[in-house]
Amino acid sequence: MEAGFRKQLGFWSLTAASIGGVIGSGWLFSAMYAAQAAGPAAILAWIIGGLAMLCVGLVYSELGATRPEAGGIVRYPTYSNGTLVSSIVSWSTWISYSANAPTEASAVMQYLSHFFPALYNGKSLTGLGITFAILLMLVFVVINYFGVRLFARVNNTITAIKVGVPLLTIVALLATSFHPGNLNSPAAGGFAPYGLAGALGAIATSGIVFAYTGFRQAIDLSGEAANPKRDVPRAVITVVLVSIVVYLLLQIAFIGALPHSLLSHGFGSINFKSPFANIALLINLTWLSWILYADSAISPTGSAIVYAASNARVTYSMGVNRFFPKFVTRLHPKYRVPFVALFINILLGFTLLLPLPSWHSLIAVMGSLTGFSYATGAVAVIAFRRKGLSGKDTQIRGINLIAPIAFVVSGLISYWAGWDKLSKAIILLIIGIIVYFWSYFHYKKPRKDIVGGIWMLAYIFLMLICSYLCIFRGFWTLNPESRGQSFRKVLDSESGNSWTLSVRPCGITLN
Repeated sequence: MEAGFRKQLGFWSLTAASIGGVIGSGWLFSAMYAAQAAGPAAILAWIIGGLAMLCVGLVYSELGATRPEAGGIVRYPTYSNGTLVSSIVSWSTWISYSANAPTEASAVMQYLSHFFPALYNGKSLTGLGITFAILLMLVFVVINYFGVRLFARVNNTITAIKVGVPLLTIVALLATSFHPGNLNSPAAGGFAPYGLAGALGAIATSGIVFAYTGFRQAIDLSGEAANPKRDVPRAVITVVLVSIVVYLLLQIAFIGALPHSLLSHGFGSINFKSPFANIALLINLTWLSWILYADSAISPTGSAIVYAASNARVTYSMGVNRFFPKFVTRLHPKYRVPFVALFINILLGFTLLLPLPSWHSLIAVMGSLTGFSYATGAVAVIAFRRKGLSGKDTQIRGINLIAPIAFVVSGLISYWAGWDKLSKAIILLIIGIIVYFWSYFHYKKPRKDIVGGIWMLAYIFLMLICSYLCIFRGFWTLNPESRGQSFRKVLDSESGNSWTLSVRPCGITLN
């Protein structure tokens, strides 16, 4: 099946594709939502999340170099554990990837609402906003439809612009309006006003995981790499390290540039439709705001083009695994792209846009799905080594230690999302499991696939139980009046309500 793809991507194209996935709408919004959830401790969230993604990236670097395949992330579990595990990973990856196009389109509309208020009502896209978002999503498909060479040329150009604007923003904010006191402002609750829980929770629900996951594009496109053993690991590691530095500086610049008057009610009260552009206007950097508004269309568009390419390869692999009907593996006779998969994915994107018509509502649920797919990569890389599938020329030093760490942090990413988000994600996973068992009996798959996947079902069940019994949601501060007997949730980012909760041995009770 891999012979049908054209192997035309080198190191720079793979790196540009991954950076295109990393620097999308995430950089435009994540700094604000992370600050809402964690205050200045969001800096810790970016560091912890970045190191976690580096471990995961190293795992997939070895897998991508060992066995380069289109949509490799969903193929590797097939070899190590069978089709049940790979189908769960496929389903969660497919849903989260398919959500990218509406996520990025929503981001574009939300920023453009500064000029066209009819697109966004302050909380979600309007009917007009949804209509234009759908039209923009069709553009993502058209660019990918005409082949990987056109995709690479368009993406390389867009990526150069996308990297330049965040760097310009960092320099401008740090040079003209950086207030070091904001990093530990007593009026806003200090460095960690919502505790460590706020910082950890922000990793999954504020767009941090969403921002970092772009590194996977190099893995999903590895089947079209000219020299995957050399270029895939280099591209993945380069992108993860660069993204950690860029996002960390963006978070520091965002917090440091906030006017003191906005901090009087705490970081949880900060809310902008167009975060960096609005701050630029507040500090009289009008020229920067115009650049940011222009980039608000470029960055998300570039990211969505990349994800559309990757998701088509993921869907293709799901057809190879017989999770989907085989017709989804059809390649265009001229352009050699999985064009059927492209159109199926965009239809799912339309469906997700309607019930979740805002950037934050989309990424909050999808971030919790990511951990499940990453956990299986850590298992697969050890299985590959034990079966002698990875040679010395593709092995990464220390992977026997890195893989277990990657497995643990993958589980924590899902757990940190909290019960509210994880429970919604589990419902999506259950649908995928039902579809799998239909395909299992329809295609009469071997029994060993079920045996090899039991651990995954148990893993998901235990994660759900732990999340329910030991609630990890939001950010908490000690209530002085309670003398250690209760905690007060400072702000619920979705409803704006405050709650008083009593700590029990295993769980928290709402008063």
